[in-house]
Amino acid sequence: MGEMRGVPALVGALLYGSGLRLLEALQLRVKDIDFERWEIIVRSGKGDRDRRTMLPEVLMGPLGRQLDARRIEHEADRRSGGGRVALPMGLAR
Repeated sequence: MGEMRGVPALVGALLYGSGLRLLEALQLRVKDIDFERWEIIVRSGKGDRDRRTMLPEVLMGPLGRQLDARRIEHEADRRSGGGRVALPMGLAR
């Protein structure tokens, strides 16, 4: 697989390489990716069930770089007073 370009290519590679459905790939969270075990946890997938699927080796580098870039961007946003979101119902849980 050649060098991936951008988020759409990464999402496509997740669909093809991990067997994720489109909405599952789009709803992934950082905590759902386990680089040490090479797996992805799909939460509330088909049938409202959680499941685990493989994280292909070819995606380890691109996905890690994407997460690193977003982490750096988030830290810069926080330093400038941003990087926060409202959790109106989340706090109640």
